Amino acid sequence: MFTELSHLSYDLTVCLLSFLVYIFFREVRPRGSHRIPKEGPVIFVVAPHANQFVDPLLVMKECGRRTSMLIAEKSMHQRGVGTFARMLNAIPVIRPQDLATKGKGTVSVSGAEGEQTHISGTGTEFTKQLFPKDTLVLVGPHTEGCKAEVVQVISDTELVIKHPFRSTISLENEQFKYKCIPHVEQSSVFKSVHEELNRGGCITIFPEGGSHDRVEMLPLKAGVTLMALGAMAQYPGLNVKIVPVGLNYFHAHRFRSRAVVEFGEPLTISERYVEMFKNGGEEKRLACGTLLGKIYDSLKSVTLNAESYETLMLIQAARRLYKPANRKLHISQVVDLNRRFLIGYNMFKDEPKVKELEQRVLAYNQLLKYHGIRDHQVQKTKLGGKRTLYLIFKRFIIMTLLALLDFPGAILNLPVIVIARVISQKKADAALKGSSVKVAGRDVLATWKLLVGLVLVPSLYSFYSFVVFLVLFKTTSFDITTLVRISIATWFTIAAVTLASLQFGEIGLDIAKSLKPMIVSVLDPSGAETLRQNREVLSVNITNLINEYGPKAFPDFDADYISKMKVAPTPVASRSSSSSSFNLTNVKLPTIFHQNKVLDTLQDHHLFNWSYNRVNSDEHPGFLGIGHYFTRSGATTPTLQGGSSRSSSFSAATNIDEDPLAIPSIRIEDVYHITKD
Repeated sequence: MFTELSHLSYDLTVCLLSFLVYIFFREVRPRGSHRIPKEGPVIFVVAPHANQFVDPLLVMKECGRRTSMLIAEKSMHQRGVGTFARMLNAIPVIRPQDLATKGKGTVSVSGAEGEQTHISGTGTEFTKQLFPKDTLVLVGPHTEGCKAEVVQVISDTELVIKHPFRSTISLENEQFKYKCIPHVEQSSVFKSVHEELNRGGCITIFPEGGSHDRVEMLPLKAGVTLMALGAMAQYPGLNVKIVPVGLNYFHAHRFRSRAVVEFGEPLTISERYVEMFKNGGEEKRLACGTLLGKIYDSLKSVTLNAESYETLMLIQAARRLYKPANRKLHISQVVDLNRRFLIGYNMFKDEPKVKELEQRVLAYNQLLKYHGIRDHQVQKTKLGGKRTLYLIFKRFIIMTLLALLDFPGAILNLPVIVIARVISQKKADAALKGSSVKVAGRDVLATWKLLVGLVLVPSLYSFYSFVVFLVLFKTTSFDITTLVRISIATWFTIAAVTLASLQFGEIGLDIAKSLKPMIVSVLDPSGAETLRQNREVLSVNITNLINEYGPKAFPDFDADYISKMKVAPTPVASRSSSSSSFNLTNVKLPTIFHQNKVLDTLQDHHLFNWSYNRVNSDEHPGFLGIGHYFTRSGATTPTLQGGSSRSSSFSAATNIDEDPLAIPSIRIEDVYHITKD
């Protein structure tokens, strides 16, 4: 009975949180979920940890199995977060860094004897603050990653660490502030994990540790290997599978952004590693290290790891310019193509052809910024003339109507919007101050927007309903029962208005974005023509470069790769190993909630008798055809060299990567010298 209630609690919580995910994200697409074992113990290893508490929600929503996530013990004491974590059967973990204290005085590296290093202190109290197995962390400029285990505390001003600090500069004869991180025994955590795996359950772990907002994965911690190997060593015959999960966001912290949850091939743990683990000592460390390396490699196959933000922007720009096939891409396919581009770029970035094309792509990006449009809008600049003026007028009227429809919901929810933004930014600033790995603290923004909305939205709607109750109570002769019914109806009416306003506002914003390229085509037709020519030349050059170097990077390279890409099937029924009749984790929202079904009649092919190219497309086109190339019904599309449709040059140009690419080192006056070779 207790198990059934636990499952019911889990399923209802996931169902509620899945609705919040649906509201926050414009689209969440799973990829490779058919690879998840339907039964048996599984450890989901997830990276990058870029969205704090939202990350585990996406995994639980898309994996199709009940899973217990590992969560920082301090989070269990946060109001709201702790409640949901307990309902989701989370396993708390005491992280040593959460117990870190500021060290008294300053320290310096005094000398080394073999692998051990002596540390001297000034005004320190080592005997009170540090003990063997604790960790000493240096704080200051150029000290990132400078930490070491304490081996021996000699006095209040002298101790010995296990190995020298890893630093790019000399640390000797310098005084540093420091932090003391106590050693934490995690035997209770491992016991809980081992028991859950032995029951055939699933565990979700983020091996990077805490969340962050970097563009690359952080070094993985070995805890996941201790859990997997420890469970198999403790329970002979247990076959634990490790499933790598890649979280790929498009503007993770923004409301109505997109995400792809990609599940990789499950890793099977060799019995040889289990035997090495049982032997302990060096063999145990070797087994854990080898398995951790395999996990890291598997995570690289489902994540995008760029060395810098600029590199990531370059890769995304090149991917948009590539024209492998005449079709629009799913966001999951975009992620896969980005990954292949990054692998190829890292292999050949020193080649002269690649360097030259890189500079031209950067120049093209700067030209886009100069005109104030995005790559997927370039083709729209070809319209020109009276036709464009007519289209601008029509879309402006529609946008105005949508704005009026959106206005009530926006006003009703304005307090939530303002408060959520303020609180989430304060939490981001606090998280940034307390972390050495965060860049801007954006990894906590989405979490706190959701938490604030979860509390304020129903509270605000209840307040509005109460106001209606009071007004009617004083101005009408309705009985209490009728007033209560009206108040309840008011609450649900406001919720419905909010959902409708959300859709109307989103469509209106898409229309507003579509106006920019048309305005450019009217005000600066020559500049628009130059922009289109530059894009066409870059598109051809990048495609030729990919076709030349692709076979060298990928033995299975196929120039028509995109046209053959398939989207993995999504599980329909629960994969839970428990036969609970209460499993609601795969409940689907009614069709009415899907944006692709909303206001279909407002698209260009209905409004202006235009048609669009939907060759083998699995995805419904954007509203009003934004991001697509349109022609009048019955007209032929202009063709490029090789006979391909002009729209093919935009087949990979989706409107997902919405951040403008600013490369200040490229001058605008140099851009217009890019011509056809």
